[in-house]
Amino acid sequence: MNNPPRKRKKATSTASSDDTPPDNLIQEENPATATITVSAVEVTELTQEEQSDRLHLERKVERAFFEAGKALAELRDRRLYRSSHRTFEDYCRDRFGHSRRQSYLLMDAAVVFDNLVEICDQFDHILPTAEGQVRPMTKLEPQEQQEVWVKAMEQAGGKVPPARIVKNVVQQIMERTQVPNTYQLGEVCQILAKDNPELRGKGGCWGIVARANDFSCTVKTWDGEYTVGLQHLKSYDYLPAECEQMRVICDRISRVYSNSLEETVKNLLQSLGKVNRPYFTAVEEKLLKLLELEYRRIP
Repeated sequence: MNNPPRKRKKATSTASSDDTPPDNLIQEENPATATITVSAVEVTELTQEEQSDRLHLERKVERAFFEAGKALAELRDRRLYRSSHRTFEDYCRDRFGHSRRQSYLLMDAAVVFDNLVEICDQFDHILPTAEGQVRPMTKLEPQEQQEVWVKAMEQAGGKVPPARIVKNVVQQIMERTQVPNTYQLGEVCQILAKDNPELRGKGGCWGIVARANDFSCTVKTWDGEYTVGLQHLKSYDYLPAECEQMRVICDRISRVYSNSLEETVKNLLQSLGKVNRPYFTAVEEKLLKLLELEYRRIP
C-alpha cells in the first residue's frame, strides 16, 4: 500500500535584527521605478585671464589648417626643403605624408582665410575652422569669397557654416556669373593659373582648344591635355593661319616630349610652350630642330 505524499512546508525565514532580508531573498528593483542619483558637477567661474587664455587657445585650434597652409607656403617660397629634397612635393610627401594635392589645398585655403579675416570683425570672428569649408571658394575672386562667406553664415544661423552650405552658395554665384562658351576648336589661348592649384606650373602656357565644353575647354599643350575653366583662359585672337602654325609647333614639341628627357630639355620645352607669339625666332627654331634630330623625331 502506497503511502500518501508528504506535504511540503513553506520556506520561512527569520529577519535579522536590522530587518535586512537574506541575500537569497533580495528582490531586484524595477528599473522603471528606479531612482537615479546624479552627482552635481561643480562649475567654477574662470578668471578674466583664464577666459582670455581659453579664447586664445580655441582660436589656435580653429586656425590650425590656416597656420599649416601659411607654413607650407613659406617653406615652398623660401625653398627651405632644398637641403634634403629636390622638389617641394617630394619634401611634403616624406616629411608630412601629404600628397601634392593636400599641400596645395592647405596653402590655397590659407589665402582665402586671410581674405576673410578682413571682414571677420563684422561677424564676431566667425571664421572657417576646417580646410573643407574653404575649398569651394578657392577659385573665386576675393570679393566673391567674402560674399559667399557672409551668405553661408546667414544660412547657418550665424554660426560657422559646414562645407555643404558653402558649396551650395558658391554654386549659386557661379551659375549667376557663367557666360556661354565662345571658344572655337583650334583656337590658341593662354592659360591663367591664378587661384587654381590644378593648373599650377601652367600659368602663361599656350594651349590649343581640342574640345569646347559648356563652361570649360579641353586644351592641348606641349605636354598633354588639360580641362580648363573659361575663367582661366584668354584667347590670343590669332588668325586661322597662325592657329594652324601653332598646332604644327605643338605637335612637334609633343613628339620630342614623349621621349625620356633630361630635366634641362624639359625646361627648354616648357619655355617654348610659353611663347606668346604665333611663331618661333630663328634661334628657337634651331633649338627645336636640334632636339628633334637628337631624339630622332623629325616630322
